[in-house]
Amino acid sequence: MVRTILKGLYDMHVHVGPSVASREMDTGDMLLEAQKAGYAGFLVKDHYASTMMGAQMVEKHLGDGSCKVYGAIALNNSVGLFNLKAVETAYHMGARMVYFPTVSTKKHIDDHRGTHFAGAGSEGVPEIPVTYVDEYGRMLREAVEVLKYMAEHDIALGTGHGSLWEVDHLVKTATDIGVKRILVNHPHYNVGASIEDMLSWVKLGAFIEVNVCVFKGGSGLGTVDDEVACEIIRRCGAENVILDSDMGQKGNGSPVEAMYSFICLLNERFGITESEINTMGKINPKKLFGL
Repeated sequence: MVRTILKGLYDMHVHVGPSVASREMDTGDMLLEAQKAGYAGFLVKDHYASTMMGAQMVEKHLGDGSCKVYGAIALNNSVGLFNLKAVETAYHMGARMVYFPTVSTKKHIDDHRGTHFAGAGSEGVPEIPVTYVDEYGRMLREAVEVLKYMAEHDIALGTGHGSLWEVDHLVKTATDIGVKRILVNHPHYNVGASIEDMLSWVKLGAFIEVNVCVFKGGSGLGTVDDEVACEIIRRCGAENVILDSDMGQKGNGSPVEAMYSFICLLNERFGITESEINTMGKINPKKLFGL
């Protein structure tokens, strides 16, 4: 597949600096590469701090008008978890996505105990594990208040690194409250969801994320068989999937090049068509952000 497939693409999950975690490049480097490739936009995600300030400054001073740089906030310990004031501040600064907890979830901490998570920063003050849905399916009141704010202001929800129990209740609760734009983050990797779980979320209107980084053919950090990506796309339908990179970790290469290589892999090995790539990488991200 020729490189022009990248023209008009949105990468809704990029880990670039500045960050307390080690990154391959900063937001300015990413913008220059994205513009050269013909991207329409990308979202900067950080586990520890909101990303709107850097996104806005880089786009203003390095942008040529062809590629938007979007910011987000992840509700981890470093921002006070379900801190409604932090969410409001991020929204007024232009945040397009609010992620429920990632590195602060008990699930994430348990999964990476004794190992190094590539997106982690140096840790002098330890994470306090959060579980935001109890054994009876009751969500923390503060988390519900955040979802109500997001519904009122039409902010997109990223489900983060919770357990399957938590993510399932999150998608259902968010939908009931009125959140209209939901991206279920890497359910095939961190969450441990089945295709049937994903299909149940699709029925509620959520998009399913297929992220290049976690696949064996996608990056040096990948551990998931490439066939899983094909199965998700075929079973859930390209119209319900968002393809993004989740790249930018130090030593893991360029997000742009990884995206192009994985697109070629999907096409050449599994017959994923140009039309399906355009749907997952261009049309659906615009729907997610209401562009």
